[in-house]
Amino acid sequence: MEITQAGWGYSAGAPIARCCWARSPGLMNLGIHDMLEKLPDVIGHVLHDQRAGLDKLAFNKVPLRSGMAAITVSSLAFHDHAPLPVLYTADGAGTSPSLQWRGLPPQAQSAVLIVEDADSPTPQPWVHAIVVGLPPGDGALREGALDAHEGHLPEWVCGLNSLLQAQWLPPDPPPGHGVHRYAFQLFALSTLPAWSAKPGREEVLETLQAHALASGCLIGTYERPDGSQKIEQTQASTVPVGPLAV
Repeated sequence: MEITQAGWGYSAGAPIARCCWARSPGLMNLGIHDMLEKLPDVIGHVLHDQRAGLDKLAFNKVPLRSGMAAITVSSLAFHDHAPLPVLYTADGAGTSPSLQWRGLPPQAQSAVLIVEDADSPTPQPWVHAIVVGLPPGDGALREGALDAHEGHLPEWVCGLNSLLQAQWLPPDPPPGHGVHRYAFQLFALSTLPAWSAKPGREEVLETLQAHALASGCLIGTYERPDGSQKIEQTQASTVPVGPLAV
């Protein structure tokens, strides 16, 4: 199984099972989510062909041969390559969706989840979640497990997302930019790495290159059409033709 296609992106770099999002103070003060959903449609059109690309996803950057796509990743919230319900996006409550996985090899010692936007108008995919130290074997994350509420941290050890936060970063594509593909990627590792306090994308990629045994990927899509700022119903958009070869 191979995911391919292509341009902005960020990276960042925790211990046992936990998740980390990344946000810099400057971006926090700017209210990045509000900025994206209130961008004029013309900006989305101008940036339409500027996309990170599926080829830059962790899933495609870590060569695993027979282990590639050996893990089955699914969700009760959406089907593979189907739209994400608004509930899980910046237009809704922004909670993290439930996930399930099976098929990790018996020699796996831990697992890692990284969620990336292959269509962010950035050089590298925009990171929406990193969870490290997941136990080996079949597993699951309940809905909202990666959320951070006032006084409450995510249930798992999280790494940094592209806004430098240790939590779920809900999809928030620019209006008029077209369909975005969000890749929920799970990797089985041959070891339980000594992660930094809040690992970012680069640390995760380096560890995957050295210790990944198998991978799995689930794609959810989302689009904020022209003229919209808040969407009340689930999107019915489909993925562009030709970006994914299985």
